[in-house]
Amino acid sequence: MAKLVVLSVGMTGRTQELKADKTTIGRVEDNTFQIAEPSVSSHHCEVLLSGKDVVVRDLNSTNGTYINGEKVTEKVMKPGQILRLGQIEMRLETDMPAAPAKKHMDQTLVMQRGVSLNELEQGSRTGGFDTKSAGFSKKTDKGSKIFWVVVGVVGLAILGGLLYALTMAGK
Repeated sequence: MAKLVVLSVGMTGRTQELKADKTTIGRVEDNTFQIAEPSVSSHHCEVLLSGKDVVVRDLNSTNGTYINGEKVTEKVMKPGQILRLGQIEMRLETDMPAAPAKKHMDQTLVMQRGVSLNELEQGSRTGGFDTKSAGFSKKTDKGSKIFWVVVGVVGLAILGGLLYALTMAGK
């Protein structure tokens, strides 16, 4: 059986089973599936069951009816697709299992081995890849050394200034 599952915050998980040939959706109470939200028109759209197809028909709504982001006036909706009415989104789900993907798997794919950390640190690999020219050389810590030298010099200057101020205050 097909059903619409609301995805929008505040109404998440709310569902409407599509049992009848025609299900009307809108903001007012006389709809089969009432969605009391200001962006949904009073009579927004109808969902029709036509054989195995689920057809969505817009009822001249103010904010439009969209299937997977495409504005529609009437369109067949497939399981898994998202129906948006105003700001409300819902997904069409069915009890029927999805058709299994047919893949021909008669061989295992052999993947190439990557580069180990040791090979990167040792320099170029036998394939001619130069790690140093590619920017993979071991990083030096020059910036940190310079920082500590500057901190030491500034510290000594402050200490010298304090000593000078103390000797001048004592005179």
